[in-house]
Amino acid sequence: MSESQRAHIIGLLDAGTRLDGRKLTEYRKDITIERGFTKTAEGSARVKIGETEVLVGVKLEIGRPYPDSPDQGSIMINVELLPLSSPIFETGPPGIQAIELSRVIDRGIRESHTVDFKKLCIEEGESCWVVVIDICALNDAGNLFDAASLGAYAAMQDVFFPKVENGKPVYKEKTKDRIPLEHTPVLVNVCKIGPHLIVDPLPEEEEVVDSRLAVVSMEDGELCALQKGGDDPISLEDLDKMLDLGIEKAKVLRKFLEK
Repeated sequence: MSESQRAHIIGLLDAGTRLDGRKLTEYRKDITIERGFTKTAEGSARVKIGETEVLVGVKLEIGRPYPDSPDQGSIMINVELLPLSSPIFETGPPGIQAIELSRVIDRGIRESHTVDFKKLCIEEGESCWVVVIDICALNDAGNLFDAASLGAYAAMQDVFFPKVENGKPVYKEKTKDRIPLEHTPVLVNVCKIGPHLIVDPLPEEEEVVDSRLAVVSMEDGELCALQKGGDDPISLEDLDKMLDLGIEKAKVLRKFLEK
């Protein structure tokens, strides 16, 4: 993006508005979460934030526990950023953005202790449930971080375990058992452009972001994960403001998960 375009965006922010007319810390109004959009996965969710759209599917596999946690199950998160969702994405192995997305979502789930991994153990040291979360971006109109994180948690809320026979899952037969979820962690990606802090950035705004902070917080506002991005450092003063904003805006997004 050219310097004139950056100057235009900062000029709007100076005036307290955005490219689409929103206030600096305002989300797009059309946020939707649709659970159970497909029956081929154990759980699924379709999330839209404005024109940004992601699909998330959860598959449950039976695997072997890790040697250092023989009495626990595990999770795996895969993010696929398809070229059809944005001209900047390419086919091939996961890029830096996909890897960063998967890691920060994984960290938020683990560090919040929302999943009791011990309850995913089937036989200590021998077998356990592995929760595989696949996230696919259908359209990137900005703020994939928040959309993908919402989708991952909403899809886990939708999961029913399959029946098990002779140590193998029977995927066509589901039980009434669900993933034991104990908390509702929410990720908010707070961005800094010039002297301004914004949430729910558009693609044009993401191109001129100086620094950003993915803030994952709990129901009571307790922090459980952070991920810093962008080229510029974050001052202690800005860090406090970004954390407060991330925690405050998590309350907005959490309402959609609790519906």
